[in-house]
Amino acid sequence: MDVSLSAWFVILLAAVAANLPFVNERVLGALPLRRPVKSLWLRLLELIVLYFIVGGIAYLIESRIGNTFAQRWEFYAITACLFLVLAFPGFVFRYLRKHHG
Repeated sequence: MDVSLSAWFVILLAAVAANLPFVNERVLGALPLRRPVKSLWLRLLELIVLYFIVGGIAYLIESRIGNTFAQRWEFYAITACLFLVLAFPGFVFRYLRKHHG
């Protein structure tokens, strides 16, 4: 996989994963719940789990391309904030959109 293509793949995967908790009522998009509506806390926990899943996939892609680079806390702080920004459209769709009908 080309380096540029793999970078765009990780960005697209992060955008989809960041919005996944807000657009459906299943845990991680696969497991159904007993209650009909997920709580905000469960959505935030799911967002954290998906952040680490996407990070693991990105690490595997980086290791297949070549050498992996050691990251410090600044890298993780920035990527977590970027993941939250990517989740904003799903949050608006779920909580801030005006419901008609």
